[in-house]
Parts: sequence; C-alpha cells; structure tokens
Amino acid sequence: MRFSIHMTAAAALAISTLSANAGGLSPEIIETPPVVVDTFEPAGSSVDPTFVVLGILALLLIAASGSSNSEPTIIPQ
Repeated sequence: MRFSIHMTAAAALAISTLSANAGGLSPEIIETPPVVVDTFEPAGSSVDPTFVVLGILALLLIAASGSSNSEPTIIPQ
C-alpha cells in the first residue's frame, strides 16, 4: 500500500510539473503594432517663383512692344 501511495504522489507531482512547464520557460512575446508617424508638411507652391517673375517680365515686354506707335509717318516731299 505504501508503494502505491508513493507512486500516486510521484505521478501527481510529475503531472503538475509538466503542466506548469507546458508553455515553456521562455518569456511571452507580445507583438506591438507599429507606430505610424504622420508628418504634416505645409503645402508648397506648385510653381517656381522664378517662372512667375519671368512670366510677368514677358507680359510687360509684350505689352510695351504692342503699345508703340505702329502707324507709318508720312514725310512730305
């Protein structure tokens, strides 16, 4: 009888030890979701300021050339 009590106690101890280590001894790995950093940059100009200045200069040159007196002058003979 003594032998069966010891075997029962040993079996219970072995089962409890196995169930305690069933998941392993390594620490649990918890995956965190990646952090997305949304950087806000102010909207810049879609046109380079150099082109704006060149366009205004071209318009001024066209306006200056068109406003000249283009009627021929009559020279008396």
